[in-house]
Amino acid sequence: MSQDASTLLLAHHLKALKLPTFLRDYVSVAATCSQERSSYPQYLLHLAERELIDRERRATERRIREAAFPVLKTIETFDFGAQPSINEPLVRELLRGEYMAKRENVLLVGNPGTGKTHLATALGFAACTQGKRVRFLTTTGLVTQLLEARDTRTLQRLHKQLERLDLLLLDELGYVPFSKPGAELLFEVVSRAYERTSLLVTTNLPFAQWTEVLGSERLTGALLDRLTHRVHILEANGQSYRLQDAKSRLKRK
Repeated sequence: MSQDASTLLLAHHLKALKLPTFLRDYVSVAATCSQERSSYPQYLLHLAERELIDRERRATERRIREAAFPVLKTIETFDFGAQPSINEPLVRELLRGEYMAKRENVLLVGNPGTGKTHLATALGFAACTQGKRVRFLTTTGLVTQLLEARDTRTLQRLHKQLERLDLLLLDELGYVPFSKPGAELLFEVVSRAYERTSLLVTTNLPFAQWTEVLGSERLTGALLDRLTHRVHILEANGQSYRLQDAKSRLKRK
């Protein structure tokens, strides 16, 4: 078999085996290994390591895309100094992701504009890098999806999609009150996730006011019972970043 035919056949086999990094790098790695007088096993080891690193990178990128973060933010860009009420050691602990293995929940409670969504996104991003399946939704957006799925008789399919997650992020609970059917469908999601999937919820309302959003005291009590049974609570009681920024701009004028 000619050299050209061998090269074409090798490329075909590597594509069939889904080894794109092998295909991309085998010539350059061979040249490097030849210069270093590496053995054939060492040559293959170098290629295998590159393939594994690239495969994990692609998998992480896919999980981040599927999480559907509105804006990707990490913990490195969060200013704890501007929000001293937030328990930074607890945030650092949660970034390790052990709470997901224990099926524990996280509640971020506090004033609007204090970085709750930023922290939620940062925790979700960290989970993606740890191999976890994550989905970011506004609570209103989830309830809308649930109502539409109920009306189109695809509710069970949506539930199964949510149950495959390791972490479900629900942002902005408390800004819009739900209808009775919407609140009941949200409760069903929380109930199904109980001790199966970790929930991370951000809210501007103290627990005593959740009835204003969910309507029923009985349903609110049952939802909070499941959500707070095994929970980490982060409170953000500082001044809004947006308000601070607006004041700074006014001072500069």
